Amino acid sequence: MSLKIYNTLSRRKEEFDTLEPGKVRMYVCGPTVYSKAHVGHAMSALVFDIIRRYLLFRGYEVKFVMNFTDVDDKIINRANQQGVDPFKLAEGYIQDYAKDLQGLNVLPASINPRATQEIPQIIAMIQGLIDRGYAYPAGGDVYFRVEKDADYGRLSGRKLDDMQAGARIEVGELKENPMDFALWKGAKPGEPAWESPWGQGRPGWHIECSAMNLHHLGEQIDIHGGGNDLVFPHHENEIAQTESLTGKPFARYWVHNGMLQLGSEKMSKSVGNIVTIENFLAQHSADIMRFMVLNSGYRGPLTFNNEVIDQAEKGVERLASALKPALPGAKGAPDASRSVLSGQEKASEQAFIDAMDDDFNSAGALAALFELVRVINQTRADGASDAELKPAQDHLHRLAGVLGLTLKKAETGGGEAGPFIDLLLEVRGELRKQKLWALSDLVRDRLKALGVTLEDSKEGSTWHFD
Repeated sequence: MSLKIYNTLSRRKEEFDTLEPGKVRMYVCGPTVYSKAHVGHAMSALVFDIIRRYLLFRGYEVKFVMNFTDVDDKIINRANQQGVDPFKLAEGYIQDYAKDLQGLNVLPASINPRATQEIPQIIAMIQGLIDRGYAYPAGGDVYFRVEKDADYGRLSGRKLDDMQAGARIEVGELKENPMDFALWKGAKPGEPAWESPWGQGRPGWHIECSAMNLHHLGEQIDIHGGGNDLVFPHHENEIAQTESLTGKPFARYWVHNGMLQLGSEKMSKSVGNIVTIENFLAQHSADIMRFMVLNSGYRGPLTFNNEVIDQAEKGVERLASALKPALPGAKGAPDASRSVLSGQEKASEQAFIDAMDDDFNSAGALAALFELVRVINQTRADGASDAELKPAQDHLHRLAGVLGLTLKKAETGGGEAGPFIDLLLEVRGELRKQKLWALSDLVRDRLKALGVTLEDSKEGSTWHFD
């Protein structure tokens, strides 16, 4: 089975075929840095980190670009509210976001361009669009002529006539058409500005990503990613301005992640229902956030609440349970058990690849890992030694690493609960020796009700989270 990816542009899964064999040019829209990043940003960052890691696992060389929008109305307004320099404000949040990504175990980007560092490329691109008749200066601003792009709206599925019906020209705008969008904004008093052929000003939001793509990845790329809230107008406008300049298809695959929701609402700064990445990581491991994303599927919404977090914690502990050492005094598993374990290694890897090849079906990939975990734990219960368990455990750790999971809690068994569960197993062992079966069963059943399953064998008892 070959890798297939859902393409927002075609609205179907397509076989993955890169511009250059074995190489992937990948661009993901990064944050506008005017406040601390929240777990909604974490979802997008993790989705594309997982995709990137899997492409690397499949043998591709990946050039991964993620930008920072470091000059924008929101940044300027926030800086004015706080009485600070907007560049200093943005720089602080860029550094904070870098720490967040490191804490989430996200691979560093190949390049992190910033809008303020790409001004010459942005100006050159705008001038090229003006020269081709796709853009026009107006009172210090420059706008893109949407009507001149015959394919405008194909990414979002919107029709230009319908969009124009509800569009309005704001006071002070000199647009030819209400749907035209700004490529360059004339300077206002007190705002950051750069010299240009059209007077002092700063770039519009959409143009920066197109210019960065051209500068760092070339006229065509393989994957363009971002949240599905960017499909329109941001990515629609990127396609329009880039392809109008180059005359070539821009991105082969448009990949969009769903939104993280708190209850029925999308998590956003404007609504005020924010959980920052920093706050989340102060209470939970990065594996917990990553497991939630992996278990949900990247294109759909992800509900964020305590129940989902608890499920993720149990899932991570279940994976980690397979990395525990052999039972004390283990003398070795029977040949049949070791044969089953060896076969499961191969079966789980194939199931893992089949799932991820199907549009990065990470929930299916997790299911393949859990099946390997089940067999490892059963083989341990059958008396396997550390040497007999190690190949399968290494295999599990390697596949989990493809998804970015560290499983660091494996060393302590069940995190904070682990030592207490181990103590209960020790007490239960004494009850069984004394043939106090009712009390022994009570311990087992109460643990089961709490999501902890015990597995008994002649060598002793083990446990794992359901």
